[in-house]
Amino acid sequence: MPNTKSAIRRVRRVKKQTAVNRIRKSKYKNAVKNMESFLKSKEKEKAKKYFPKFQSILMQVAKTGIINKKTISRKISRVSKKI
Repeated sequence: MPNTKSAIRRVRRVKKQTAVNRIRKSKYKNAVKNMESFLKSKEKEKAKKYFPKFQSILMQVAKTGIINKKTISRKISRVSKKI
């Protein structure tokens, strides 16, 4: 249990940050799953249309530092090669 006032506030802030991070991470995972499903089902046109949004979502997540920028760049690069 936090004893000081600042520690109590910190716990409250961490809870909020954890919730936001969880939302962003699930957004990232959903984007990757959607793109993989388009590529597996050989729907290249849908994949091409979804690619800008996919890239945008991944870069937003990278900007906040939840997933490393280099990991995101690698994922985007590999998907663009498949398209």
